[in-house]
Amino acid sequence: MTDKKIFTLSVVISIIVFAVVIILNIIPKPDYVPEFVRHLPLLNATINGTCSVLLLASFYFIKRKNVPVHKNINITAFFLSSVFLISYILYHYFSEETKFPTDNLLRPWYLLILISHILLASLVLPFILISFYFGLNMKIAQHKKIVRWSFPVWLYVTITGVIVYLMISPYYSR
Repeated sequence: MTDKKIFTLSVVISIIVFAVVIILNIIPKPDYVPEFVRHLPLLNATINGTCSVLLLASFYFIKRKNVPVHKNINITAFFLSSVFLISYILYHYFSEETKFPTDNLLRPWYLLILISHILLASLVLPFILISFYFGLNMKIAQHKKIVRWSFPVWLYVTITGVIVYLMISPYYSR
């Protein structure tokens, strides 16, 4: 596959994921919610936190020119992020949106973090896919160009995912 086709495929996948998330917020929720669903937000936050650590470890090892460890860590982070995405979609299929209380003084901060998290998560996905492709295929120059931007954004998204969870978790329905 050519780089142009990979780029196109990455954008198409990202648009599909974004569309699915939007649709999940519009369609009616099922009457039956399996018990495991209530545990998914904690799982998602745990995956995000783990990915944050993995991304920092990956950065550490590539700075020391340990490419095999760097590559394995990134494969693990990519796999976990894929599991996160499946879990996130499942949760939003079954569950109503949890609202942060309007009378809470932290609400403006919560909304700022949440909005930046959502926007950057939707924008960074194609860049993660492309940089992952370049890295796996040892196209180092292209990989470095994209990772210069995708790494800090992906790291921000994983960290803010944990922060959003910690801020909203007291308001989840039990």
